[in-house]
Amino acid sequence: MSRTTPGVRLLPNAITVLALCAGLSAVQFALTGDYVLSIGAIGVAAILDSLDGRIARLLDASSKMGAELDSLSDAISFGVAPALVLYVWLPGDDRFGWVVALIFAVCMVLRLARFNTLLDEDQPPFANEFFVGVPAPAGGLTALLPVIVTLEFGTGWWSSQPVVWLWTVATAALLISRIPTLSLKKLRAPAKAVAPLLVGVGLLAAAVIQYPLIALAAALVLYLAHIPYAVRRYHWLAAHPEAWDVPGRERRAMRRGLRGQRRLGLRRPRLRQVAGAARRAVQRSDGSGTGPATSHVSRVYPPVDPARTSSRKRGWRRIGLRQRER
Repeated sequence: MSRTTPGVRLLPNAITVLALCAGLSAVQFALTGDYVLSIGAIGVAAILDSLDGRIARLLDASSKMGAELDSLSDAISFGVAPALVLYVWLPGDDRFGWVVALIFAVCMVLRLARFNTLLDEDQPPFANEFFVGVPAPAGGLTALLPVIVTLEFGTGWWSSQPVVWLWTVATAALLISRIPTLSLKKLRAPAKAVAPLLVGVGLLAAAVIQYPLIALAAALVLYLAHIPYAVRRYHWLAAHPEAWDVPGRERRAMRRGLRGQRRLGLRRPRLRQVAGAARRAVQRSDGSGTGPATSHVSRVYPPVDPARTSSRKRGWRRIGLRQRER
């Protein structure tokens, strides 16, 4: 089958529609009181959302309609659906709870709108390795973390109304923040790590089958814990343009080298610390005499005045002495 056939081009959009249906089904499960299925439906929507874009690029079936449909699906599956699930799960002060649900849904839509605008802007090469703020699937599942913990361990301080609404607002703030987070789409595993990663995938599948809620909660906590590392890595790359286009192994070697220099107290040599002969050599190498090196050296070693030299010679002659030849 050709890559340009209508059936192939329909496949990514069909996956996006399935993700949308899964997100809406989460609301229906919450209305019937089955919150485990509700969380599972949003998890399925997150998995489908991670597949539609990759399949579209793999089959060369990307389209503007698919991009717009993906954003609308994310807004409903990870913005509206989690907000309604939280609102149904923890009733009480309906007015305040509804305000918090609206805040979360609006922040999700704003996050997706900003993501679409950033696609048209020029970004440095390393920016493709990061998201601006927490992405939509991770944000939707993170907002449901109090529900997950309560279903697994029972009620506690994590299920009280103030904590849940504060957690929801904090997650909404992460969605629209400028905090960089790692993009799993750009991660590359070295050949030596393939076998351990496959073993880890098997262990993760076993944990999800036996303890699905605990595994999901642990994954969300680990994701939140990686944010300080992502911020540090982003700022390091922004300060080292020479590392933008090199493989990950060379980047790690560069960082180890810089850390070793800092431990030894080494610094880059400066012109003020160079010997006098080296300064004069730098001055002679700049023929124009107007460069920064020449201006600095001329300030340290001023040019010799011929009139002063001739007067010094006449002084030697007055007292009948000869100047020693050098």
